[in-house]
Amino acid sequence: MTALRDIRAKFLDYFAEHDHEVVQSAPLVPKDDPTLLFVNAGMVPFKNAFTGVERRARPRAASSQKCVRAGGKHNDLDNVGYTARHHTFFEMLGNFSFGDYFKEEAILHAWTLITREFGLSRDKLLATVYAEDEEAADLWKKIAGFSDDKIIRIGTSDNFWMMGDTGPCGPCSEIFYDHGPEIPGGPPGSPDEDGDRFIEIWNLVFMQFEQMEDGSRKSLPKPSIDTGMGLERIAAVLQGVHNNYEVDLFKRLIAASEDVLRSRAEGETLASHRVIADHLRATSFLIADGVSPSNEGRGYVLRRIMRRAMRHAHLLGATEPVMHRLVGTLAAEMGEAFPELKRARPVIEETLRAEEERFQRTLGRGLSLLEEAVADLDEGEALPGETAFKLYDTYGFPLDLTQDALRAKGLEVDTAGFDKAMEKQKAEARASWAGSGEAAPDAVWYAVREATGPTSFTGYTTLKGSEPVRAIVADKRQVDTLEDGQHGELVFAQTPFYAEGGGQIGDAGVIEFEGGVNFVVSDVKKRAGDVYAHIGKAQGGAIRVGDTGLLQVDGERREKTKANHSATHLLHAALRDVLGAHVTQKGSYVGPDRLRFDFSHGQTLTEAETRAIEAQVNAVIRQNAPAETAEMAPEEAIERGALALFGEKYGDRVRVLEMGRALEKADRAYSVELCGGTHVSRTGDIALFKIVSDSAVSAGVRRVEALTGEAAREYLETQAGIAKAAAERLKVPPAELEERVDTLLKERRTLERQLAEAKKQLALGGGSGAAPAGPEEISGVKFIGRVAQGVGGKDLRAMVDEARKQMGSGIAAFVGVNDGKAALAVGVTDDLAGRFDAVELVRAGAAEVGGKGGGGRPDFAQAGGPDGDRAEAALDAIRGALKGEGSRAAE
Repeated sequence: MTALRDIRAKFLDYFAEHDHEVVQSAPLVPKDDPTLLFVNAGMVPFKNAFTGVERRARPRAASSQKCVRAGGKHNDLDNVGYTARHHTFFEMLGNFSFGDYFKEEAILHAWTLITREFGLSRDKLLATVYAEDEEAADLWKKIAGFSDDKIIRIGTSDNFWMMGDTGPCGPCSEIFYDHGPEIPGGPPGSPDEDGDRFIEIWNLVFMQFEQMEDGSRKSLPKPSIDTGMGLERIAAVLQGVHNNYEVDLFKRLIAASEDVLRSRAEGETLASHRVIADHLRATSFLIADGVSPSNEGRGYVLRRIMRRAMRHAHLLGATEPVMHRLVGTLAAEMGEAFPELKRARPVIEETLRAEEERFQRTLGRGLSLLEEAVADLDEGEALPGETAFKLYDTYGFPLDLTQDALRAKGLEVDTAGFDKAMEKQKAEARASWAGSGEAAPDAVWYAVREATGPTSFTGYTTLKGSEPVRAIVADKRQVDTLEDGQHGELVFAQTPFYAEGGGQIGDAGVIEFEGGVNFVVSDVKKRAGDVYAHIGKAQGGAIRVGDTGLLQVDGERREKTKANHSATHLLHAALRDVLGAHVTQKGSYVGPDRLRFDFSHGQTLTEAETRAIEAQVNAVIRQNAPAETAEMAPEEAIERGALALFGEKYGDRVRVLEMGRALEKADRAYSVELCGGTHVSRTGDIALFKIVSDSAVSAGVRRVEALTGEAAREYLETQAGIAKAAAERLKVPPAELEERVDTLLKERRTLERQLAEAKKQLALGGGSGAAPAGPEEISGVKFIGRVAQGVGGKDLRAMVDEARKQMGSGIAAFVGVNDGKAALAVGVTDDLAGRFDAVELVRAGAAEVGGKGGGGRPDFAQAGGPDGDRAEAALDAIRGALKGEGSRAAE
């Protein structure tokens, strides 16, 4: 009964039995809070209910909410794996009352659950209360029978919760578990409170005040309850262990890590295995909720978590991707409670595999960067903090790893500079999320919804409807009248206009009122969840609440949009069939002009793959099969094979769309998806499908753009015209055009090679048609220095190698001048590498052409600069460096 999954179920069952609505965990990406990177607490999905802008149908709720704290304000990343209770991902068990019960029932529920249902000894428990909250203290005495020494009064903000500078707030009461005197540490509020003896397991927030701008507080008319109990923490207590990483879930994840990496989780390797287990959970759930690794925003945080785990796998000896091999164990452990893990497993595995391959390449570049950075440092010098931070932030090198690498060289790291760069990055991350993200919920729209109720969509069956105006919003406030020429948003009880959603853009059209007054609709969006806001402009007169209008959707625009939306579904099915089950939708645009579909895949589509995808979609179009829809519970739909968008939270009923018959097994549908958009009646209405582009959006995410119907036909006609014109200019039949172009390209490459060889010989010969000039002698060594006009940097190495070969022993320097810019290359034969450094020589030359620095090895180095006119001066500078032996002298 103490298994983690059983504890979660017991908690939710208890509150279900006490009239709480058990709410499914919200996705980790918050939809209605622009201040949050990820959902980081159990109350986040209920924030609007607590602030009063949303009224829930039931006043009680309970949940086990997925949470991530690894970026922005709440960042525990660097502690994970090294402490007993830090996690990037965790589950927060919570029960909530929205103006229903308050302190007494909240304390009673908590006490009953943990002592009676979970069986914890009352002697092991104590409570904290806010110092001024005598009511809570008296309730603990009454319900738990606690004496005064078991009720600790805390007068700091630790026991007073605030949502922000203003808004709902209230005192807290925390429940602590005493692990016993053999564990170091004192009770909360004591000097030794940071020890591990007394562990907080549950926090009860009594939301009873509203914080005003002037600093005062007033009592809320309907006090509420928000509680949070970390599932991992209570599991550790119930399983008799002192470390969260010793509970059953983590034991199995770490055992899988040990098996894959062939490394025991003990001693110095223990922390690495814990990091891998924790970060596996975080990355898998983030990917399942629609986040992809990238270089900014949420994707950047995901990439950092992934690479931290991968670095620890590398430390344990991994030479090939291993993280994706652990996903099956995680899905087996948590997939029952969170079915999105099972649905997204192919996507998670492919994303982890591709990212780990990418990281292993990056790791090599990071090590090279470190070598370059320390090349110019003398013993005792410090590596700049900014460089160390770049290694940490970009390449996944923690500070201690960099310090270990430098210690053998007698070098140190500027830790103060590192800390400064770290703080700057954190400040920028916090600033980048202030006011960003999805649109914040607006109280005016929740007030509209309270008055009008949700909008009913009639557009599946009609493009017209007559309805009175229920509400008008203009300039972010609710008004009674919209004046002639004024922009605003109209609300009706029902509408044939589709509101933007699922990638499909909102409808456009016109709403006609009496007296020649029109409202021209340019877009439709959902507000407060399910209120359709018709966005547009009044023309010909004023519009008032209560006026009846004839709503008319632009039919031609809708028909084109429907064709593109249905084609998007067929494209999704074809991509999964041709490329694999790892393909999942990452975003889309569906309009009347075109469709755009973003999906998880790591490689460019080959020509054969593109043709196969187009062939499948067009084959289903030719079936002219009916598009069939049905409403059902989300679970039933997914059991029938429907694809759900990762990161979406669906309601009690969903609309399922089936189109076409499978090409190989006609006993099943070709495409089955959850979708509330508008679609064609039969697949044949799409007429024609053509992919026009395939591009990369970010690492592991591709974008396909395509056309349907008349737009696709016009595109193909244009392409055929271009091919015909090209064939005529080359004087070949269109069927032979490809072969003729290939021949011309081969001829061009041959000429380019011949030209490059001629330039090389000309440069080696000293720039004239005369016999090749011999090498000079500088500082007792042979030297060949030449300017090569029209030669780019990529051709210089071969010239240097040829010159060194001719001399046997000596130094070669070439400056290529192309498009006014200079490229330099210097080579030193092996026998002279102890006296002369090619890097220092090339840098001397680069300074003359406006370049900065140069790179390479002691025997060969390259550089560049913007001023090709000073190529001869660059060679003279290299000669000067040789004469003064301005290079590394042999000991």
